[in-house]
Amino acid sequence: MSFVWPWQYSFPPFFTLQPNGETRQKQLSAWCALALAYSQQHRLPAMTVREAQDIPLFANHRLQRKLPLESIQVVLEELRKNGNLEWLDKNKTSFLIMWKRPEEWGKLIYQWVSRNGLTNSVFTLYELASGDDTENEEFHGLDEAMLLRALQALQQEHKAEIITLDDGRGVKFF
Repeated sequence: MSFVWPWQYSFPPFFTLQPNGETRQKQLSAWCALALAYSQQHRLPAMTVREAQDIPLFANHRLQRKLPLESIQVVLEELRKNGNLEWLDKNKTSFLIMWKRPEEWGKLIYQWVSRNGLTNSVFTLYELASGDDTENEEFHGLDEAMLLRALQALQQEHKAEIITLDDGRGVKFF
């Protein structure tokens, strides 16, 4: 399924943040909605701001327009304020866009565990995110950083415990 771009994406001024406060807020809302939809469709992993500058989300090659780096930072900060982005470093150079919050991912994972009678089972992070058993699940292919946040949310609810295994990390579900 190909991504359907909103009408604003074909409008050159969309790639320049507008100075008028009300217009700018509408524009930022449109950018946030676009970033979340694009990230979900393409299952974007954690990335740096510089990497983001070159993906189609912020660079319309047909129009030969790019959202400037400073404006990308503004959009990302707006996503953070809305609870849909987490900065992964103090300098705000790498980030994780969350089209679902960790608690929502945790709920989906735990529903799968319960539905399949897998409580009291241990899984590696790889098995959960990339294993054959989860192939048809929405969380299949989930970025490891987000998977860990989801499992931490389940751990706080006493539904899971993140454990260290010989070959990495795993999780036991209760």
